[in-house]
Amino acid sequence: MQASASSDAQRRAGSRISVAVLTHNRAARLLDTLRRLRALPERPLIVVADNASTDETVLMAGLTYPDVHIVQCEHNMGAAGRNRAIEWVDTEYVAFCDDDTWWEPGSLEQAVRLLDAHPEIGVLNARIEVGESGETDATCLLMQHSPLDSGKLPGPSLAGYMAGACVFRTAVFREAGGYDARLFIGGEEELVALDVLANGYAIVYCDALVVRHHPSPVRDSALRRRMLARNAAWTGWMRLRLGEALMRTLRAFATFRREHTLWHDGWAMLRGLRWVLRERRRLPNSVLAMRRVVQRHERALQSMPPPDQPMKAGESRTAQYEETAGR
Repeated sequence: MQASASSDAQRRAGSRISVAVLTHNRAARLLDTLRRLRALPERPLIVVADNASTDETVLMAGLTYPDVHIVQCEHNMGAAGRNRAIEWVDTEYVAFCDDDTWWEPGSLEQAVRLLDAHPEIGVLNARIEVGESGETDATCLLMQHSPLDSGKLPGPSLAGYMAGACVFRTAVFREAGGYDARLFIGGEEELVALDVLANGYAIVYCDALVVRHHPSPVRDSALRRRMLARNAAWTGWMRLRLGEALMRTLRAFATFRREHTLWHDGWAMLRGLRWVLRERRRLPNSVLAMRRVVQRHERALQSMPPPDQPMKAGESRTAQYEETAGR
């Protein structure tokens, strides 16, 4: 009887939350992720945003799981492909994941309960367990120790979140405008996070929500570093104080120089300032105050080398924390 009541509660929660999955040219990975998502006791609606895959991703997913809704983007939109998925979501809440991440059973039901109980929360960030070992992602460990005042929130208050491991109020995502396609991918969450906070909603880390992540080995780390640097600079000019925007721009130039792409990427970043400055809006003082707390915490972390392993050349605790606050 108790098991039946629990199943009914999970199904009721599942009717109020959808899962949006972003994918590009990873047919096998996507099929495995969809198998796991379809087995969830909450049985949520699943929407896949396919970023113009050129392999058999769409064909195989459609044949194997005809109940999954697949949205085909006309071209690779990067993170903005998630916006296309949201166009098909009519539930109050939406959970995001990528083709190499999936939600653990019970997490979506817990997310619904928390968001029902706390209307001030706009975004919940889950704990990510990485690989077969299930080790907690390092960024999540930093989120657990956020310096921000959590008040009566059910978890640590955050200034950012991780796009592939979060649950949004659907209306909050739409109000923030979703992801800007011009940022493509890499730190694209920061702009959305700042606008969510500016709109008066909290972002909260919830250790009880679990996402599993089996990272794909096919990654262009150098390209991602350059895009993270460029997007940090652009976001700075769109929302942050001029001094911080300038410092981010200088750091981006330094990254491009290290990657031997200074002329190509530097010029492209400067050209982008034409549209970036048109998007500039000042953040409320409350959000700026949150950022000052985060920055003080960053400086403290920068002076403390991690106890378990030496820092790599060019790496700092500040860089790690910035990923928590702005990725």
